[in-house]
Amino acid sequence: MTGGKILRCIFIIFIGLGLFSCDTNQVYETNIELDNYSWHKDSVIQFQVDIHDTINPHNIYINVRNTSRYKMQNLFLFVNTSSPNGSSLRDTFECYLADDRGKWTGHGWGDMYDNQFVYKKNIRFPVSGIYVFEYTQAMRTDELEYISDIGLRIEKVEIR
Repeated sequence: MTGGKILRCIFIIFIGLGLFSCDTNQVYETNIELDNYSWHKDSVIQFQVDIHDTINPHNIYINVRNTSRYKMQNLFLFVNTSSPNGSSLRDTFECYLADDRGKWTGHGWGDMYDNQFVYKKNIRFPVSGIYVFEYTQAMRTDELEYISDIGLRIEKVEIR
């Protein structure tokens, strides 16, 4: 192969990777790393999201990354959502991080496991502006160990 053909092949590979890595439905995604893989019961994880689309439905996901040293099967969260017009909603949400036999769910490599849980499906935001999502752990322990990251993802629902 000549140098020109090699460069052309490399260029085509990078273009292909770029096309496949685009996530056109994503509106927002942020993950926050917890210090020392520890989450105190009084620590609030906050996400501020500027929403403009009040027409199309959206899905909201909660992202959780844990280590294999996490001692429980699940994770309970309190989720507070505040809208720009001042209304708020408080939910208790359960994330199953392992099945009944103790096998970790989600995608894992090494000691870490990533999960993405559907929190709300096909919702329409009533007004545009800044929405605030706040998570606190609700596990009846002061210091929850071996949760490394907590995140929020919002995506538009693809209408077919």
